[in-house]
Amino acid sequence: MSMCRQPGCTGTIDEGYCDLCGHAAAAGPVSAPPPDAPPPDASPQSPETHPVSRPPTGPASSGRSRAGVLAELADLPSVPYRDPESAVMATPEVPEEKRFCSNPECGRPIGRSRQGRPGLTAGFCPHCRTQFSFTPKLAKDDLVADQYRVLGCLAHGGLGWIYLAADENLDGRWVVLKGLLNTADTEALAAAEAERRFLTTVDHPNIVKIFNFQRSAGLGYIVMEYVGGQSLHELRRQGTLPLREVLMYGREILRAFAYLHEQGLVYCDLKPANVIRVGRRLKLIDLGAVQRTGSPPGTSWATVGYHAPELDRLPSSVASDLYTVGRTLAVLAVPGFSPARGGAEVPLPDDCGNESFARLLRRATAADPAARFQSAEEMEAQLVGVLREVSAVADGVPYPAPSPLFGPERIAAGAALSRIPAKVFDALDPRAAAGALPVPLADPADPAAGALAGLVGRDPAQLVAQVAAMPQTPETLLTRARLLAEQNLDGAGTAIADAGRALPGDWRITWYEGVHALARGHTGQAVTLFDRCVGLLPGECAPKLALAFALESERRDPVAWYESVWRTDHSYVSAAFGLARAGRMEVLDDVPASSSHRVAAQLALVASVARAPAPQALKPQEIAAAADRLDDLADLDPRRRESMTAEVLQAALAWLDSAANRPGQVQVAGAAFTEPAIRRRLESIFRRLAAASDSRQERHALIDQANAVRPRTWL
Repeated sequence: MSMCRQPGCTGTIDEGYCDLCGHAAAAGPVSAPPPDAPPPDASPQSPETHPVSRPPTGPASSGRSRAGVLAELADLPSVPYRDPESAVMATPEVPEEKRFCSNPECGRPIGRSRQGRPGLTAGFCPHCRTQFSFTPKLAKDDLVADQYRVLGCLAHGGLGWIYLAADENLDGRWVVLKGLLNTADTEALAAAEAERRFLTTVDHPNIVKIFNFQRSAGLGYIVMEYVGGQSLHELRRQGTLPLREVLMYGREILRAFAYLHEQGLVYCDLKPANVIRVGRRLKLIDLGAVQRTGSPPGTSWATVGYHAPELDRLPSSVASDLYTVGRTLAVLAVPGFSPARGGAEVPLPDDCGNESFARLLRRATAADPAARFQSAEEMEAQLVGVLREVSAVADGVPYPAPSPLFGPERIAAGAALSRIPAKVFDALDPRAAAGALPVPLADPADPAAGALAGLVGRDPAQLVAQVAAMPQTPETLLTRARLLAEQNLDGAGTAIADAGRALPGDWRITWYEGVHALARGHTGQAVTLFDRCVGLLPGECAPKLALAFALESERRDPVAWYESVWRTDHSYVSAAFGLARAGRMEVLDDVPASSSHRVAAQLALVASVARAPAPQALKPQEIAAAADRLDDLADLDPRRRESMTAEVLQAALAWLDSAANRPGQVQVAGAAFTEPAIRRRLESIFRRLAAASDSRQERHALIDQANAVRPRTWL
């Protein structure tokens, strides 16, 4: 490895990038720029970081913000590297307001000023006689372990002083030495010993690296890498951070947490001050609170406003760790939110700026640990879904991605044109909507997963019989519940209850209860159940689509949820038709040309013109454009084309009947925009439709229409 050539940086080049400042290796010798030179251009992104145990969630970033590429931390401007020497404290001391007795049974203020006299920095607690010391034990130029030359103090933390030193065995590489804030504190000493035992094995690009553990003059020091960027606390003090940026930070933090959790460790004390942005990377620092999962209650180091409420009585856990992630993200992104007040935690506000983000936070910080995300991977998957939604809003383009939990949308619900000539769409059929929803994916580890994938048959009763013949497993129980619930068949409620007993707490039980309620027409109950699913899976599109279906069926406003789904992923065409039914017909033009529902979308746009309640409010060009849409649909059934063309021409006639002005040089479906030309075109269409009709009654009706519209002549 070689040394980084960025001015003021003492990092080393690892895989083409500096492990401290994140800049790319220089192609040749780099000279120091003159003092008035502009900053160097941003370098290419650093390699994408992931936990070593699993593939990344969602599409990988190329380092550029563009359509179809999910935002990554490397897409953000690089944070300048901080010269370590400039960060050394001129007068290292613990502020009096932060001096408290280390005895957990006491914890009272100590070392405070009295009657004009400054507080003691060392002595004994006047309340319980526990010895304390708030003075640094190392001074400038001290040499620790014949290797680390001290330059001074950088800061003080919950468990110790932090010193800057140069590693004289590695060409002066900057390192950090962390000692004990109070060397008489047996609990702090025990924590330091725990750090010495396992933290040197922690190796992840988003976690500060522990190099060594050394003693000097009978005192212990942890030796770790110097991270010379800005903490998220410092960035937050400059103003509320953009939500997309906060979600990128959350993604990196969760990847680091996933790694720690796989090692049987929990971080315990996440807060903005313990996360540093340097270059194009994010790192967790201050591992002093890290402990083994399941450590005894009361031993976890915590910060008021961030730590999970159960830690006083329950061991630290993955769920308690993820609680701190939710609180940290809220502090970074929610304007005016302070995590604690008067020594007590402040609840999350009702409005967190984005509904999906708010639901992500509420699940992560639920009072019941069992109601929270149960793994960092699970939370990251939902966070990435919210990030896709937020990115779609910011960039104005969709960010589609395959769901890890649901299959694709099966059909577009409510896409068929109404048979009533004055309407474009009929009201949404709840049962049809239930059958259109995506299906939760089966667990591939289930013994029956292969057999379930091979189910064939269109008749639901036949499919239920096939599933009943299989061995009972969680997935066969869920599949049977789905088939019965979607069709509202007898035994659906019992099947869902059976699956619930086999899989207590599984979100799919709530999902199928919602599907069953929607299929039965119990739309109010469906709203409640699908709303609960959105809270459990705030990054998924399928629950939001289901909630929109239920709200629309309940005659409540579904537009916000349809918008959220459609903006994020255009493969959910039902959301576009939902917006169209709410009056937003223009979104149907965005249905992809590759979609099997493209023709239905274009026909609906034609019908919205042909069936307009006030044809006189239209422009002749709009009517002509509707006919042109039909010409562009090469695969449209000829009879359907003729029928829709007739509707457009009838709208043109209605416009001419009420218009005071001539339309000008406009043609509609190959006919001049004049009453005689349109009548002749309509007459020929009705006669062709009559010739191809399936019944005598229909043929006579079409001939009557042809006779009614034919131009009047003297012949």
